[in-house]
Amino acid sequence: MPKMDILAIGAHPDDIELSCSGLLAKEIARGKNVAILDLTKGELGTNGDALTRKKEAEEAANRLGAKARNNLELPDAFFQNDQVNQRLIIEQLRYFKPDTVLCNAIDDRHIDHPKAARLVHDACFLSGLAKIDTYHEGKQQQKWRPKHVLHYIQWYDLKPDLIMDISGFMDKKLDVVKAYRSQFYQADAQQAKTPISSKNFLDSVEYRARNLGRLIGTEHAEGYLMQKPVAINSIDDLI
Repeated sequence: MPKMDILAIGAHPDDIELSCSGLLAKEIARGKNVAILDLTKGELGTNGDALTRKKEAEEAANRLGAKARNNLELPDAFFQNDQVNQRLIIEQLRYFKPDTVLCNAIDDRHIDHPKAARLVHDACFLSGLAKIDTYHEGKQQQKWRPKHVLHYIQWYDLKPDLIMDISGFMDKKLDVVKAYRSQFYQADAQQAKTPISSKNFLDSVEYRARNLGRLIGTEHAEGYLMQKPVAINSIDDLI
């Protein structure tokens, strides 16, 4: 497994596709290595089941072009930000060695999303402490701390610290999202009604991207939050 440039982490399969797959698609097109880590199987979702969502997640990763996709199989809705789970994520961080981690929204409607955001943020810090021992396939791992941790936006319209232009990659993003046939709107699907199964929700993936794009003068964009100041080397870095 080559070193990953970006590790995208989500509490549930489809969190990443809905929220940051435009950025991932753009970076993959630029030659970056991207891996995905799901914390749970999303087994408590109203529609579909764990096996269905696993197959959909694999299809989505293939459509996107991710190098790998792992699942920690933590209990949906009931995982905790504790030492056991922090160590599981540290092992993945030290295995993939990403420079950048993308993870769940800091605040959101679903209780798993801010909980996952804190868990991943804490694990990213702890992964840089040499005296925390972790092992992968029987081999002791070396410390690794990502340079950047970005939180994507989910249900709530949070004010972003960074806005990423994804113009030209919106069709790819929608294609990746639609791999989750059990979760999102299909005209002929037999689904229970949920907040994410409506046509309005599926349409919102694009109209949010258009609105964020409007703010920076582009066609489509995604927003991200950071828990540290945004640094630049030169005024020329500003677009």
